[in-house]
Amino acid sequence: MRLHGFPPNQHTFNFLFSACTSLSSPSLGQVLHTHFIKSGFEPDLFAATALLDMYVKVGTLDLARQLLMPSRNVVSWTTMISGYSRNKEYGEALGLFLRMEQEKGIVPNEVTLASILPACANLGALEIGKRVEAYARKYGFFKNLYVSNAVLEMYAKCGMIDVAWRVFNEIGSMRNLCSWNSMIMGLAVHGQCCLALDLYDQMLGEGTSPDDVTFVGLLLACTHGGMVEKGRHIFKSMTSSFHNTPKLEHYGCMVGLLGRAGQLREAYEIIHSMPMKPDSVIWGALLGACSFHGNVELAEIAAESLFVLEPWNPGNYVILSNIYASAGKWGGVAKLRKVMKGSQITKSAGHSFIEEGGQLHKFIVEDRSHPKSNEIFALLDGVYEMIKLNRSAFECHLDQGFYN
Repeated sequence: MRLHGFPPNQHTFNFLFSACTSLSSPSLGQVLHTHFIKSGFEPDLFAATALLDMYVKVGTLDLARQLLMPSRNVVSWTTMISGYSRNKEYGEALGLFLRMEQEKGIVPNEVTLASILPACANLGALEIGKRVEAYARKYGFFKNLYVSNAVLEMYAKCGMIDVAWRVFNEIGSMRNLCSWNSMIMGLAVHGQCCLALDLYDQMLGEGTSPDDVTFVGLLLACTHGGMVEKGRHIFKSMTSSFHNTPKLEHYGCMVGLLGRAGQLREAYEIIHSMPMKPDSVIWGALLGACSFHGNVELAEIAAESLFVLEPWNPGNYVILSNIYASAGKWGGVAKLRKVMKGSQITKSAGHSFIEEGGQLHKFIVEDRSHPKSNEIFALLDGVYEMIKLNRSAFECHLDQGFYN
């Protein structure tokens, strides 16, 4: 088209950005971005939003964030929030949503709500999630199945199973496979294993066929419930009854199930029988089971694979070191410490999210970056002093009781 002398318009770039998304080509997208600016179409909101969407979908979120222009609208905000949520950057998604709420003239739609609720679910930001649900109900968005399923998933992931049941029943005849999966997974993860399996039977009875996610939930239910034989049966039924080929996550669930039950050799054999290469999650599940059951031989095999897959992860060295120490193999402990010191492997600081007043606050150990850190540490010092006083009073009470 360009060689024949026809100039592009903003609609041309809409289609081109969509093509780049399908090709997953960030470099080609940046080339077209340059042509887009040179052609003078940057002020066009629809074309600019298409460009933003392209950057989000090919995973270049930093570039996408820079495109949130002053004339942004609900579509561009939602595109960015959805991109962060899909890429599991839930804190960024939630922070952006809270900023969007403060923007004048921007009203969230059903896509915005369905995009932010998974972030609330994964961060445990229940207060914000409840506020989003209330907004959805007030403006009729809850009738949208994507939104109601997202509400259901949020409550299930946050452990509010009774509320999740209520939402699940409220969805009623509109339920789809996503609804069933969210409820089964919530029950499985929070220890209501028999109910998860019963719900699966009900789902089959209503004519809904399971998918990969369903089987992950079922195998997790068997793992947490210690139902090894049932887990074996479900795993085999994937191919025999539903022609669903097990994936890496299903093998990982089976390794976890057998490992917890102490059947480590069978778990190891499953790893060797896999048609794909085991990842760090699978070897990590075996190493964790070896730690619980004190199996040094298989722990060394699992750890060696993990050292190759995750040479930077100190947790694997620590677990194997603890296994050696429990078995009295102090030479192994010393060797691992030497390796960690020589490779300068250090444990990265963990962090916590705390939701308060509709805001999400992030903390790491000895973190002084929070604007109210002085007040927070003063309060913590007061709590610590109260604990010491109460402990002293309790010990004094015990001493008096002993002497009396």
